[in-house]
Amino acid sequence: MASMSTEEALSLSSFSSSTPRWKYNVFLSFRGEDTRNTFTDHLYDALKKKGIITFRDEEKLETGKSVSLELFKAIEDSRIAVVILSKNYAFSTWCLDELEKIIVCMKEKGMIVLPVFYDVDPSDVRKQLRTFEKAFVAHEERFRENMEKVEKWKAALTEVANLKGWHLVNRPESTIIKNIVGDIWHKLSYAFSECNEDQVGTISRGEKLESCLAIGSNDVRIIGIWGMGGIGKTTLARVVFRMVSENFESCCFLSNVREESEKNGLVPLQKLLILQLLNESISIHDVDNGVFTIKNRLRHKRILLILDDVNQLDQLNKLAGNHIWFGSGSRIIITTRDKHLLQMADEIYEVEELDDGEALHLLSLKAFKTDHPPKNFLELSKDVVRYAKGLPLAIEILGSFLFNRGVDIWKGTLKRLKEFPESSILQKLKIGYDGLQETEQKIFLYIACFFNHEEKNSVVQTLHYLGLYPDVGLRVLADKSLIKMNDFEVCVHDLLQEMCQEIVREECREDPGKRRILWSFEDINSVLKNNTGTEAIQGMALKLPELKEANWNPESFSKMRHLKLLIIDNVHLLRDPKHLPDSLRVFIWSGYSSTSLPSSLHLTVI
Repeated sequence: MASMSTEEALSLSSFSSSTPRWKYNVFLSFRGEDTRNTFTDHLYDALKKKGIITFRDEEKLETGKSVSLELFKAIEDSRIAVVILSKNYAFSTWCLDELEKIIVCMKEKGMIVLPVFYDVDPSDVRKQLRTFEKAFVAHEERFRENMEKVEKWKAALTEVANLKGWHLVNRPESTIIKNIVGDIWHKLSYAFSECNEDQVGTISRGEKLESCLAIGSNDVRIIGIWGMGGIGKTTLARVVFRMVSENFESCCFLSNVREESEKNGLVPLQKLLILQLLNESISIHDVDNGVFTIKNRLRHKRILLILDDVNQLDQLNKLAGNHIWFGSGSRIIITTRDKHLLQMADEIYEVEELDDGEALHLLSLKAFKTDHPPKNFLELSKDVVRYAKGLPLAIEILGSFLFNRGVDIWKGTLKRLKEFPESSILQKLKIGYDGLQETEQKIFLYIACFFNHEEKNSVVQTLHYLGLYPDVGLRVLADKSLIKMNDFEVCVHDLLQEMCQEIVREECREDPGKRRILWSFEDINSVLKNNTGTEAIQGMALKLPELKEANWNPESFSKMRHLKLLIIDNVHLLRDPKHLPDSLRVFIWSGYSSTSLPSSLHLTVI
């Protein structure tokens, strides 16, 4: 028999607040006279200590309600059913009704059913032998007029006996209970990933990362989770943390390492690490003392440690400096935008963008609180997904903004995004740009604004002519997940490209002639037609898909004394320029209309 438990123990899982489809994590079905004060009670306590919300007993059923209806509702509201099959289980019609309902929910709602064979043989349950046979002799006599009901009970017992579970005969209860709780925790982790709107697409990724961890191995392993900002590294780390934490003596998730260390230094993080892993508040005088404490106190302990959003090598050196700091079987997971920081990692998992289906699902959950968008919003939703280019951060921000808004707002938002990128998205992405050296920032801006999806060797050659040391700079940008490159191409995510363009616009929003680089026809045409260029301009690249005429002021380049790069493609000038600055290092003008270049241009330095 069963009923509800409303105790909500605090734990790292936070399942109760994170799985809105289910009111309870676990429903316990058992025969009270057999196991209430022994096995069932011990299992219930173990589940409660783990923070797993469990429905048990009938003691708190609300007065005045039908017990069976309340009970069936509790079964429907539970993610997992644990069926404790004991010798007298089948004598209870209440238990058999529970079981029949549980099997229905398993088939129709995907309920997870875990049988425990408590001092009974699974084959006796499956075939209704021994005490189960005696029980059904009585039921067949009692329900002679309703044999269909009896057959359903038998079928339910056969179904549950065919499921994988635990057979408890002459085995320590404590060991079995530990295994059951661990398995439930693991399964709830997957359930959490399935239903939490912030974690769409993490199930398959989590499984891949879990295989990298090789939990069964006793070596110490360090795993890196690497990817661009907003791609879902922290979300994935949290899911995996829940999936595997049962396998360790103690666990610690250090969030926002970059932000916390910048604000308060590393000592508070060292203290928190010790507190969570040892459950002790230890006085740490300085960073070196913290390193000594971590190494000496944890070297014999099997732990799981997550260091989230690491951006400096010193953070790793002072929090998890070496494999030998930790006990056999320990696992350290590091999330970072910078691949270069993962030199000591045993494996690196690169987080990729959501595919279109995953992105649409996430947007639907955020904007409509359903798995799929309404028909009248489907095309608009697809437009938002196309804009986000698989970046969970962008989908979550836009989905939350568009929640409960009408079609007109959706259309207006999409139109606005074409001219004014969403600032809250760009600010989060800009963290990576702000961490670059000046030369690396220049390379990134040039690639994003001029050379996105262009041939790698050509880009390298151009950057070399500009004196920007591309061999080093491109590697740094790739390691920091700001660009992707292979042997043939260099490319930047569309939203990172928007971020770079916005950085340049902010240099002088009203006057493009005072910005470092220009790439759009509107801005370049305005500057060169009205002769408003200044010495601030260092690069100008105009690549048009088809030929256009332009009536530019012949003197328009005369003030651009720091212009190093000029690329013009598919522009027919009505008037040739009188001057080109001798600061130019890269000059490409496809379809230049005149037969000669201005005499002021020194070709020897280009």
